[in-house]
Order: sequence, then C-alpha cells, then structure tokens
Amino acid sequence: MIPWLDPDLPPRFPPTRAALDEPNGLLAAGGSLEPEWLLAAYRRGIFPWFSDEEPILWWTPAPRMVLFPDEFHCSRSLRKFLRREPYRITVNRRFADVMLACAEPRPGQPGSWINGPMLRAYKRLHALGHAHSWECWDASDRLVGGLYGVSIGRVFFGESMFSRADNASKACLKSLAEEGGYGLIDCQMHTDHLASLGAREISRSAFEEQLRTLLDQPRLPGEETTPD
Repeated sequence: MIPWLDPDLPPRFPPTRAALDEPNGLLAAGGSLEPEWLLAAYRRGIFPWFSDEEPILWWTPAPRMVLFPDEFHCSRSLRKFLRREPYRITVNRRFADVMLACAEPRPGQPGSWINGPMLRAYKRLHALGHAHSWECWDASDRLVGGLYGVSIGRVFFGESMFSRADNASKACLKSLAEEGGYGLIDCQMHTDHLASLGAREISRSAFEEQLRTLLDQPRLPGEETTPD
C-alpha cells in the first residue's frame, strides 16, 4: 500500500527507502503537478509517471540509470556520421514541439505517458526556466530529433527524447553531455540504447549522494538555456 498525497497541502514525500520493489520504485500517489510539487520531487530524486486512467504516481527506481557527462560514449561511427550529416543543435527553441514529438506513440505502444496534464505541467516549468529542450535540425531546417528534461543546479533530469532521422536524438544527448555544463544526467531507468551511449546504473543511495553534492551548485557555462 502506498501513501496518498493531499494536493491541497505543501509537497511532502515519504522517505525514498519506502518505495516498492515491485513495481520498482513506486513511492506514492496523488499530489499535484504544480511547479512546487515537481521541483520538490526532483530534488529528492522522485519523478511523476502515470497514464490517463491513473492518478499521479511518483517513482524513485533502484538502481538508477545515470549518465556522467564525461563518460558519454561517442562511437567512431557516430562521430563520422555527425561530421557528414549537417545537423544543427539548438536549445529551448521549440520546447513544446519537442514534448509533443516525444508524446507520439512508439511502435507497439498504444499511447504515451506524456498526456495532457504532463504537457501543461512541463510547459509551465519551461516558462519558469526550470525545464529545457535540446533540438536537432536537418539541412532542410526540419526538427528531426530532440530531448527535454528538468534542470536543477548541475543536475539535468532527462524525461524523454525522440528521433525522426538517424542519430538525431544521439546528437542532442551528445550536445547536452559535452556542452550543457552539468555534472550528472538522470536517465531514470535502464535501456540498452542509453547504455550504449555510456549511461550506467548506480544505487539509489549513490544517486541521492550525487544530488546532495550537485543540486545547489551553479551550472557551469555551457549552452544557453533561456526559455523561448
């Protein structure tokens, strides 16, 4: 049984050690997607993830998939491709479009967890300067890839990415890792795709120790992240 959070009270989450083992990391339900709730959650390493027919569900999986920017793996073939393909990377030019593209159902999936309430909540975070997008454009100036997430201090909490052309999302992640000015990129849960790019799993306690170290540090000079 997980606790129900009252949306009319200030955000207060259970200890992360109380999260369920199955499903992995489920901590609480209820609450709100208002900015103060989202920022309080991310500072604890907690994020919302739920479908249309569910209440807001809050998660903190263990182990945690993370990417240390200096461990980003850019293969020889990827470097060769990016030298040949004239992609252009921008930041915060099309946040809403990136979210909408990430929300498009993937092959074999009936829908997306990036629903109306999530779209509204993260667009508001973006307007307040807390959520950012990276965009990839091809030679015809078409948006062919992107990613978005939440930024606090030197931690970027990645939420989702999309690609409509070869290596487009990889190009965005490469820019985020190499030029974003962050000390840690949270990838939430394991995927083979992220592992191939250098992400790895660490324990929840190690992840939370990284948060304690990095959340209150100023982001290093890097890509411009002024909301559009």
